[in-house]
Order: sequence, then structure tokens, then C-alpha cells
Amino acid sequence: MNKKKRTVTRKQQFAGWVFLAPATLLIIIMSFYPMVQAFITSLKTGSGVNLKWGEPLFVNYTRNIPADKIFIRSMGNTFLYLIIEVPIMLVLALLLAQILNNRDLKFRGLFRTMVFMPCAVSLVSYALIFRTLFAREGLINSALMGMGLISENINWLGTTGTARAVIIIGLIWRWTGYNMVFYLAGLQNIEYSVYEAAKIDGASGWKTFWSITVPLLKPTIVMTAIMSINGTLQLFDESVNLTNGGPANTSITMSHYIWNEAFGQGVGHFGYASAMSFVVFVMVAVLAAINMKVGDSRD
Repeated sequence: MNKKKRTVTRKQQFAGWVFLAPATLLIIIMSFYPMVQAFITSLKTGSGVNLKWGEPLFVNYTRNIPADKIFIRSMGNTFLYLIIEVPIMLVLALLLAQILNNRDLKFRGLFRTMVFMPCAVSLVSYALIFRTLFAREGLINSALMGMGLISENINWLGTTGTARAVIIIGLIWRWTGYNMVFYLAGLQNIEYSVYEAAKIDGASGWKTFWSITVPLLKPTIVMTAIMSINGTLQLFDESVNLTNGGPANTSITMSHYIWNEAFGQGVGHFGYASAMSFVVFVMVAVLAAINMKVGDSRD
């Protein structure tokens, strides 16, 4: 009997590996193999096909990156966007989810769709819309002039501070609804009787929010924070399509600069671009680990 059970168990294990094999093979070929090749490339210098091993081997990491002022600036820009945009976006998403989860709210389905719609817009399309809105003669300047808040048109995309602000506004506008959907799903899994009990006990709306909603949504909040940080550190489209990294690379992001070094300016510094990519990878991994540690409620 035991022998028969062992045979059945082996067959089940074999069947499991058969089903897993295609996906595992694809992950190895499409993900891990390119990562290994990219790391090998990051140890080389030169341009195009004329790559040679670095002297010393880690020259891209130890000499080139620390001395590259544009990459340091792009890193500062990216973290500036992360520090400002991610908290605002997640708080707004949580508040909107709380409001739109109200059973007594009329047309809540319509409001949910309206908040989520920016996420469904093409990245290039919304960047073009924002460029039009924030142009010198665009709608934003016209509205501000009409309200008497400014006396002359602002060069939103041609000034460092305002160009960065436009990117942050664009990110918040596009991704708040995306995170709101996760919070809304989490809220709908919380029993409504919990809120009714809190209301009977005399808890205010604000106290209920902090004492019930936020703790129960903690896993979802951690997940959205990790995804948002990951996405912001790899930010590319907004920098390229909204400001093109300008003026004078003062709003450029790390991913945009990596693309410029590899493809955008025709220089083909694939080794150096790969090295910068691994620096970004380490940043993403470290911040994700910190978020998971902070969000881990286990003893």
C-alpha cells in the first residue's frame, strides 16, 4: 500500500513539473538569461559592437557612474518625483476609495469609472494633452490669466521647477485611479457590520477610518506602495513625452538617461547603460524589501 502511495505521489509530482516546465523555461529564457547577459555587458566599455572588458572590470560602477553628473541629477529628479508623488497619490487614492465605497452615494459606478479613466488613456496621448494644456498659450495659462492669478504666461515646460511639477501632476492624475481600484477592492472585502458596530460604539468617521479601515487595508497599502515606488524609479514615458528631460536635463529620469546612453543619442554605450540599469535594479530591490519589512505585521 505504501509503495502504491509513493508511486501515485511520484506521478503527481512528475505531472506538476510537466505543467510547470513551459512557464519555467520561458521565465529563464525571457527574464533570467537577459539579466545575466546584461550584467556581463555592464562589465564592458566602448560603444556599439566595439565592446571590450573594462579596465578595471567594474569601471562602469566605480568610476563612470559616480563621476556622471547627469546620472546623479537624474537620480535626484527621480527620487524627488517619488517623495512627492507617491504619498500624495496613495493618500488621494485611499480617500477616494473610502468616499466611493459609501453605499448611500448615488451614481457611484459613474464616479468610479471617471476616476479610473485616466489610467486607461495611452501614455503618449495623455502626455500630448498635458503638453497642450501647459503650453505658453495653453488652457492653464489662459485660466490663470482670466482669474488674475498671473500677469504673464508661465513657461511651464521650459523652466526647471515647473517642468518637474508638470511631471508630478501628470503622474498623480494618471495613476491615482489605478491605486484606488485596489483600495476599493480591499474595502469591499471588509464586513460592513464592523463599521456599524463602530458607529454604535460612538466612533467618529475619522476614528473609524484610522482604527478600522487603514489597519485592515495594510497589506493592500504595502502592495500599492511597492508598485508605485517600483514604477516611479523606472519612470520613462513622462520624462520623454512631457518635457524630453528638459530644460537642459534638469527633469530627466534615470530610465530616460539610460535609454539616451544606449539608443537615444546614437552613442550605443550599452555597457554603461547596463551598469546604470543594475544600479536602478538594486534601488528597486532595496526599497521593496524595506516596504515589505515595514508592512510585515507578523511577530
